[in-house]
This record gives sequence, structure tokens and C-alpha cells, in this order.
Amino acid sequence: MQAIRCILVVIDPKQPENLALKRACLIASVSQSRLHLLVCDGKQDHSQYLNRLREETQTHGHTVSVGQAWRENVYQTIISTQQAEGCGLVIKQHIPDNPLKRALLTPDDWKLLRYCPCPVLMVKTATPWTGGNVLAAVDVGNADIEHRTLHASIINHGYEIAALAGGNLHVISAHPSAMLSAADPAFQLKETIETRYRDACKQFQAEFDVPDSQLHIKEGPADALIPHVCKQLQAVVTVIGTVARTGLSGALMGNTAEVVLDALESDVLVLKPDDIIEHLEELVAQR
Repeated sequence: MQAIRCILVVIDPKQPENLALKRACLIASVSQSRLHLLVCDGKQDHSQYLNRLREETQTHGHTVSVGQAWRENVYQTIISTQQAEGCGLVIKQHIPDNPLKRALLTPDDWKLLRYCPCPVLMVKTATPWTGGNVLAAVDVGNADIEHRTLHASIINHGYEIAALAGGNLHVISAHPSAMLSAADPAFQLKETIETRYRDACKQFQAEFDVPDSQLHIKEGPADALIPHVCKQLQAVVTVIGTVARTGLSGALMGNTAEVVLDALESDVLVLKPDDIIEHLEELVAQR
């Protein structure tokens, strides 16, 4: 995250706490990133409000620009501005939709996670990061190069946030239940499955100095286990990734990131592999 030159901060004038801006200032204090504050609104003029925020933020030593824009919807407005400003990170406060609306329409925040060609930090709580645990979620059951590269990025970002916050990094990986009918005997016993997953974690444990006590290998579905362990650890940030294939109409992502977004009681950082980011940038350029 220290290589990020510009952070896009989505400002919602209806949310007076400006939690996204607080997180952005914390990260920028280490990365020395420029902050670009964006209000997504095509109707009401927010220039006075934005200028006041800029002046307040500049007094704390940050380089700040501001803007107001509107495309067809919130997520396209954010992505268009992210590309125009060259931002390497988007930070937005997440306000959950009600369950009925979510059942009928795909939430804008889900679409932002799917289509944004850079990491997205969804801010969900006002809890300070200082001294807090950071949870990195990896899927070591998939050992292809794309997943291994994404795992390294997830652990690396988790480690950087933990260092920034003065906290500890924990890692979780969910594994499937034992099946007596499995062709591979290693997947017939819970103990051998867990051992195989722990062995798969040894490389990044050694690289990032993650002790066994901070590695959580659990049986069950990831979308249930990640929020459960997050709550147990009282994590302040959960780092998750998504792998999708390029060349599809739109970018299809695994829905774990979307499903856990509302369930997690922490801020959520969502990462994508480089090839997916390149594909998403191509989609933006075609619009």
C-alpha cells in the first residue's frame, strides 16, 4: 500500500462522520498519497462542503484535491473518476442495503467490488485500527499460479495494515468437510485435510512470519467462517481476494466477497489479480 500515489475517497455528505476520509488520512500518513475526495451527485452542488473538507484535511499535512461527478450510477461514477485520477485505492463507507432491496437489485457496493480496477476498502465501523487484529482470508485449496499470486498479495496487504496499525496479522483458510467417498484418501479424514491445508500455508508463514497460533484452518464454507473468526478475533480489517477469468462479458467474481461484506464486523479490503484488473480497465476504456 505504500506504493499508492493517489487514494480516491468517496464522500457522502449524508454521513457526517466521514469514516472513509479518516481511514484515507491514516493510510496517506504512511504512504504520502495524494487524496482525491469525490461526491457522487448530479443534482445538488457540494462545492462549498468539499472545499471545507479539503482545507481541513490539508491542515493535517495531506495533499488534497476534490471533485463532484455523476455518471449513470454510483459505481460507474467512482470507477470513471478512479481511472481519470490514476488512483491506486478506492475507500468508501459501506451502508448495507435492506434485505428486500438486496434480493431484488444487486447493490452498488457489490458492483463496485466486481468492476473496480483497483483495490477497494469498504469502511464499516468507526473502531480505530490502532493495536487491532487484521484478518487475511486465503483459499489454499487452490494452488494454481493465479491463486498463489493473489494469496501473496492478500498476506502482504494484511501485513502492511497490521504494521500500520501496530496490530497482529491472522490468516484464515476454510477447508471442505471430510468425505468417505473422496477418491483421494487425504480428503476422507478431517485431520488429514487440515494437515494438508496447514502444509500449504508454510511458505507464506515463513515469508511473512505468521506463527501457527495466528493461522486458522477451519472446516466449513468460507462465507460463514470468515465472519465468525473475524468476530472472535475482533478484527479491525479483513483482507479478502477474488479470482475471475478474463474474456468474459463483464468480470465475474466469486461471490464470497459480496456475501461476507454485510456479515463482517470489520472494515473490508478486497483485492484482485493483475490480469483481472487489466481486463476491467479494458472494459472501462470501451465505455
